Amino acid sequence: MLTFKMKQLAGMSATGFEQACADLLARDGFRSTRRVGGAGDLGVDVTARDDDGRLLILQCKQYQNPVGSGHVQKFNGTARLHHGADLPVMIGLNGFTQPAVDFAQYHQLILMGRPELKKWAHGQHLYDVLGIENSTQ
Repeated sequence: MLTFKMKQLAGMSATGFEQACADLLARDGFRSTRRVGGAGDLGVDVTARDDDGRLLILQCKQYQNPVGSGHVQKFNGTARLHHGADLPVMIGLNGFTQPAVDFAQYHQLILMGRPELKKWAHGQHLYDVLGIENSTQ
C-alpha cells in the first residue's frame, strides 16, 4: 500500500506534492485521477472521480505557514463555478489560518490540514479521514 511520511511530503517539489496527492487518490480507488496543476490551472492541482461519479478537485498548498483566507477565497471562486467540483478539497501541509477556516466552513469547502493529511498519507482512505459518505465503502 502506498504511504508517505510527512517529512517526505514536505521535502517534495510543488509538482511532486501534487503528484503524491494524485497517487494517494488512485490508491484509494478514485478514477480518472489527473494532476493538472501548473501556471494557469485556475486553482486546480488534481482532479478525480469517486465511484458515485462525484468530481473531486484538490488544491494542494505546501506552504511553510498556514494557508490564508485569500487563497481559500480564490479556490472557492473556481472550484465549483469554473470546474464543477462536487467535492472541493484544499490541502494545507501546515494548516490554515482561522479566517480561512471560517470562510471555508461558510462556503462548504473541505479543508485538510496537517493532522488529516498525515492520516491520509499513512494509509487511511480519504473519505474516512474527512468523514465523507461513500456508497461503495
